[in-house]
Order: sequence, then C-alpha cells, then structure tokens
Amino acid sequence: MTDPKAIQPSELDQLPDRDPEETAEWQASLDAVTKAAGPHRAAYLMRRTLERAEGAGLALPKLLETDYVNSIPTADEPAVDGDEDLEQRITAWNRWNAAAMVTRGSKHGVGGHIATFASAAWLYETGFNHFFKGKEGDGSGDQLYIQGHASPGIYARAFLDGRLTEDHLDNFRRESGGNGLPSYPHPRRLPWLWEFPTVSMGLGPISAIYQARFNRYLTSRGIKDLTNSHVWAFLGDGEMDEPESTTALTLASREGLDNLTFVINCNLQRLDGPVRANFKIVQELEAQFRGAGWNVVKSLWGTAWDELFQLDTNGALVRRLREVPDAQVQTYQTRDAAYIREDFFGKDPELAAMAKLLSDDKILECFHYSRGGHESRKVYAAYRAALAHKGAPTVILAQTVKGHTLGTGFASKNANHQMKKLSVDEFKDMRDLLGLPIKDSDFTDGVVPYGRPGADSPEVRYLQERRAALGGPAPARRVHPVAPLPAPAEKAFASFDKGSGSQSVATTMAFVRLVKDLVRDKETGKRWVPIVPDEARTFGMESLFPSLGIYSPKGQTYEPVDRDQLMYYKEAKNGQILNEGITEAGSMADFIAASTSYATHGETMIPFYIFYSMFGWQRTADQMWQLGDQLGRGFLVGATAGRTTLTGEGLQHADGHSPAIAATNPAAMTYDPAFAYEVAAIVKDGLRRMYGEAAPGEDPNVFYYLTVYNEPMPQPAKPSGAGVDEGIVKGLYRFNTAESAGLTPAANAPRIQLLSSGTAIHWALKAQRLLAEEWGVAADAWSATSWTELRRDAMDADAALLRGEERVPYVRRALQGAEGPVLAVSDYMRQVPDQIAQWVEQDYSSLGADGFGLSDTRDAARRHFGVDAESIVVAALAQLARRGEVKATAVKEARERYGL
Repeated sequence: MTDPKAIQPSELDQLPDRDPEETAEWQASLDAVTKAAGPHRAAYLMRRTLERAEGAGLALPKLLETDYVNSIPTADEPAVDGDEDLEQRITAWNRWNAAAMVTRGSKHGVGGHIATFASAAWLYETGFNHFFKGKEGDGSGDQLYIQGHASPGIYARAFLDGRLTEDHLDNFRRESGGNGLPSYPHPRRLPWLWEFPTVSMGLGPISAIYQARFNRYLTSRGIKDLTNSHVWAFLGDGEMDEPESTTALTLASREGLDNLTFVINCNLQRLDGPVRANFKIVQELEAQFRGAGWNVVKSLWGTAWDELFQLDTNGALVRRLREVPDAQVQTYQTRDAAYIREDFFGKDPELAAMAKLLSDDKILECFHYSRGGHESRKVYAAYRAALAHKGAPTVILAQTVKGHTLGTGFASKNANHQMKKLSVDEFKDMRDLLGLPIKDSDFTDGVVPYGRPGADSPEVRYLQERRAALGGPAPARRVHPVAPLPAPAEKAFASFDKGSGSQSVATTMAFVRLVKDLVRDKETGKRWVPIVPDEARTFGMESLFPSLGIYSPKGQTYEPVDRDQLMYYKEAKNGQILNEGITEAGSMADFIAASTSYATHGETMIPFYIFYSMFGWQRTADQMWQLGDQLGRGFLVGATAGRTTLTGEGLQHADGHSPAIAATNPAAMTYDPAFAYEVAAIVKDGLRRMYGEAAPGEDPNVFYYLTVYNEPMPQPAKPSGAGVDEGIVKGLYRFNTAESAGLTPAANAPRIQLLSSGTAIHWALKAQRLLAEEWGVAADAWSATSWTELRRDAMDADAALLRGEERVPYVRRALQGAEGPVLAVSDYMRQVPDQIAQWVEQDYSSLGADGFGLSDTRDAARRHFGVDAESIVVAALAQLARRGEVKATAVKEARERYGL
C-alpha cells in the first residue's frame, strides 16, 4: 500500500478525501500492475481509464495526447459510398496534370509547387467526391479554405471537370496575356473560382474560424439560415507555427463551432526541412487542439499497417512509433528495408522478432507509402467522424508523405518544396505507378503531355455526377444578383453640415453618432456589423450596447454588474455588435467574413471595424491585403489617430504612419477627414460606391479607411462654395481664404496656400490667423481629405497621357490659379502629404510628424515634431523668404518670438 506521507503536497487534490482507504487501494492496484506487468502496461491502463472517464462525462482534465495511431480503428471505418476504383483513376489524372502543369511552366521560369498537392491529393479528392457542398444547391454551400501551395491540384481537377482548358493550364502563373491562372487562390485574379486567399500562411486558419463564427452570427440574427454550411480549412503542419494559426482556437471551442473542420496535412515537412525534427508535430498539435477544446481525429497509418498492429500484442510497436522523431520517419521514407529493420525494429527485442515475420516488400510498403492521408477509406472515415461530432470543432491530423507518387527523387526530400519539375523519365515512372494510359510517343519533343479522358469517359461522368449531387462545382465563387441597398435617409448625413456651434466634438464621436443614426434605418440598419476589439468605451460606443446588443451564442447567462445603468453591458444571441476582446487579428478576420458576405452568402452586410489606428495597419496589414484580395467591402476606422493627439500614451500608441501603409493597398480608399461633415460625406459616398449604384468605371470592390480623432474641437459648418462635395470625396477643397476668414490682408500681401488634413487643419487655421495678424501674410486654408486619392488620380492621369489621352490631375485643377507657394502639413510623417508633390505646379514643401512618438501634452508633442501653428508660421515665412516675398530676417524673428 502506498504511504500517504510519501505523497508530496503539490500532488494532493484540494478536495477533501472522503475515503482515504479506498484511495489507497486504487493506488496500490496501480503499483501492483506496474510491478507485475511493467510500466508500459500500467500507463496503458491509465490512458484507457482516462478515456473511459472522458467518454462518461466525468469532470476530469482531458487526456491531451493519445497513442501515435489512428483514432478510428480499421474495423470501425464506414464503407465509402462511391466507386473507389473510379475515384482512384480520377485522382491519378489530377496528380499527373498538377505535376505536368508546374513542369511545363518551369520552362518560362515562373516556378510552382508540386510536392504539396502530391501529399494532400486524397484529402481534397475525398472531400470533392463526398463532402464539399456546392453553391447550386440549397443555402450557401460549404466554404473551402484551400492550402495555397496545393492550387495546381485544384486547377487539375477543374481541368478534368471541363472548367479549364489546356490553354489555361499552360498559362499557370502567367496572367498578363489572358487565360492565365494565378499562382495561388486569389479571388481578385480568378473571381469565379477562388473564394478565399490563403497562401499568406496563418491567415487561412484564423479566417476559417471567424467565417464559421460569422455563419452562426447570420443565422442567430435571422438574416440567413446557414446551419447546413460547413467550413473546411486545409492547412499545413508547418503553417501551424504561425501565431494566427492558433490564436483563435479557444474561440472556436468556446462557441461550439461544430460547423468547422481543420484538415492539417501532416507531411512532417515545412519549406527547408522537418517541421519538428527532434519531436513529433502530430502529437504536439493533438495536445494543443485538445487543450483548446477541439475534437481531434488522427489518420496516420494506411491499411498496410493493420498486420503490424495485429502482431503488436505487447504495445512495443506503438511505443516505438511514439518515440521516433519526425526527421527519422522521413529518413525511413528514403532508406531500404535493411536499414529500417535495424534502426526501427532493431531497437526492441519484441520488434526485432516481429520484423522477422515481415517481408522486405511489406516493410517498404508500410514505411514508404502507407499513410492515413493517402487512402480514401481512411480520409472518408475521418471526414464522417468530423461531421458527426457535435458541440465542438474538429481537427483532422492526416499523416502524408510530401512528394508522394512523384518518385524517389521527391518523396520526403528536404528540398522538394523548391523542386519545380520532373524529368521525362520521372514522369514515365509516375505514369506506370499511377496506371495511366499515356504512351511514350505522347511526349512530343520532350514535353510532358496533359492527360484527360474524354468528356464522356466514366471518370468525367462520375466526377460531374458526384458534384451535381453535392450542389455543383467546388471551389466556386458566386456573386448573387443582389439589388443595391437603398441609400439611408439624407438627414442622417445632412445633420453634420451645420456644425456643432460652440460645442467641442471629436471626429471619433461624430462617426459613432453617424453610425447610431444609420443602424436605425429601417431598410439597411440590420445590415450594419459593428466590430470593435474591446475598446468600445474608449470610442464612445457603449451607448450601442443596450440598443444593438453584443453577439454571444449563449446570450447573457449572468446579471451584468452595470444592469441598473442606462448603457449596461448587454449580450444577446441575436446581438449585432461583435466585441472581440483584445485581438486586432480576430477583429480583422470578422471584418473579412462580413465584408464578403455579399458573395459568400448572397447577403450584403456593412461592416465597420473601429480600432486604435496605431494597432490596425501596423499589426494586421497582411489581413488588410487579404481583405482587398478577397474583394471585401466596408469601413475600417482608425480612431485616436495621429502621432500627437493621443496624449500620454507614448511611442507605441502614436500613429504617424497608418495612411502611408494604407496607401500601399490598391483596394483601400484612404481618408484623413478634418471635420464631422467630411466624415459624413465620405461615409455617404462609400455606401453609394460599395453598396449602391457605383458610377461607370468605379470598382465597388474596395474598402474605406478613415482616420478619426479623439481631440474635441468645435465642428464648423460645411462651406457653401461650389466643389466642396466633390473635393471631399476626391481629396482636396478650399476650406476658406484669408478674406473669407475675416482676416482682411493688405491688397499686395504675400500669399501662401496651407494644405492640411485631419486634426492638423486646426493648427493650420491658427497659423493662418498668426500669419495675417503678426506677419502681414495672406494664407488660404485647404482641407486635404485624402492625399492618397489625390495621388492615385494623378497617376491615372499620367497613365492616360501615355495612352494619348489628355487628362489633368484633380489636384492640379483644384490648385489652378492659387497664388503663392504650397505648404502641406499633417499629423503623419511627411511622406504622407508628399505623395502629391510632383503634381503640384506651385512651389511645394511639407511638415510632418516623423520619428518616434513620445508622452507629453498635445501642444508639447506638436512643438517637438515641428507641426504646431507656430512652426507652420515659421515654415511658411521661410518658403516666402526663399521667393523674396518676405524679408529673410522675418524667419529668424519668428523663430525667436515663438521660442523655436
């Protein structure tokens, strides 16, 4: 009997032991088994006991790792409801054409990846033949996140299906001439086929989780019933190293997303070598997913291993499989039977005895070819188990060989990710292995032929019949004919035109007030999807909590601490707000799912995601590129924007560059509005362009990025002059002149044009007054709502000139006739306003907040960066002095007067 005194305090349970004697008996039983049958038997019994307890629903910590064997025993595998021989031939053709496509393309130097699809072929083919629902049936079908490097295999299947031609395949990675195929899943480049861009590793997994979650959101809100839609994400084991791949695992389990399945292709290799050379990636992933609350299904070994497991009466084989590191498994893939006998079986006397019963061919079959991910029956069983499991998402860990069927020169070789072609002899070996009817004479001039049975062949008929039964082709992207959304009532926007009078209002608050009015709209209000990463109160959005509710699949199972307050924290099953916690990556994944719902589900949604501007583009610019590639639409709002407006927060919270990063994204319409009426005008135009009637030549597949500020300022009325509305949208208009500002300059006063954006316009207006009152200079003030849109318009004009078309850039037209030089200023680094410099005919200079931020008051920060009103005055005088329009001494005098 175990001495209770020998148990260390750290091992004691916090619960009192009601029957210490019974406890001691259980412990003694374990000791007896260990002594009589050995520690392996004792460990086996403990694992089985824990599994039984877990299955019975007992409140015990879950077992995080199981043996390195298949989760579904061979005897429990369901029969495949199809023609396995035909499916084998279809897969063989797709393997061949995928390799042929990349090899033929290599002569043009465009590259491509062969080995990934070769390992994952059955993971896709089984799904296409039996599980993946298309968009021509009821509902929206399934959403498929295809592993980017496997795209040649998807193209090969579309070719067999008749959706692509040989001309398409020959233009793989060569799109400029027409009929080209993008290298990876790119909806913007091939919008009828691809739904989700996935090759930026890690973004596929997190996007799939939030897509599954958004499907539940739409269902719960009564917008569309998506209970029959399933999200499948195909991932690489190496890809799981990316932080985005695993950051939202607990969200998926917490919300019970059983409409989601991850299929991880565990070929044990990443780009340069083994994923876990000295460890086991499958076991690591199993523990990670089980710990996060996922259902885990392992499909590791093919049927050739059944004989070995039956011979393993003492568990020696299972133990050896568990201890061999992944890199050694790869080595077995490339070595002969003698090596495997010695290194794998020879380590244990029981295994050595087992090996004597196995032929060399049997050993090579097991270690070279037989993997769970390479057999349709194994994959089919795993997929069935995933769909049958309820209450939690499922991950399938399917073991494969990278480069499978491509020959010994490819299989499990560290360099196979960079290997882009097979030789003719290697193709002939592959042909023989796959049993394809391709003759030697078909290799004309050493060029590998594409293989395709006739359109009426059994393979093609079977493929098309299976897809018809499942709801049509897949993958496929469909933009359903949806009527444009009606424009919201004009009063929601016009209310900002009169200004705020003496009341100070930050543009962040103005935007939130606008949204509050728009979500009340009877026609489109329910279409808005407010997204915020746990900063709603920072942005003044808490007033939306009780009226819209925060989405939660459980509703509100507690009494909120602020229930007696007007703006209490209200969660609801049909809540409209997605309050994501502290995760910009998760919020962006939410936004992407909502912004593309018009195509994925035929339901137009209007997402707006509001965030600290510093932590938007800087942290998640890759997802914003993904958003543009996926043709998403909506409003990104960088709040508390600018390098000097968020006082006290310091370097990490000082955004001086988000518009510069946003300018690199062709789909981002980037605006830095100064006033509330500008915010309203931009949102109104964005709704028209993205959701209403886009003008001829306008692409509706854009998204808007607005920077808004937390600095309360009096909001002026919108000027009544001509061209203001056009200028707000195009990026520039004259806010006032020195005369209209009531500054009455002298008739011959030097004049300068002050261009500013966002909060900087307030410093420019103060500088305008100082220049007039203290230096006799007349300054006109311009609001530059978008430096980026001005630049893009100018570049379009340049391109038109190359085509022989005469076009004048808008910025040049707007400033035509404006006297004096131009001085541009913003709360961002100088390269933001400098985007337009080359198209401004007047002398041009700029000021900006370059460098790192700092903690201080707004005034001190602006003085530090040289962008405050006094600094603008000195810069303006210096510019005029260079032109000889003011005395050079005025610049020195101004510096001294203002303490610069």
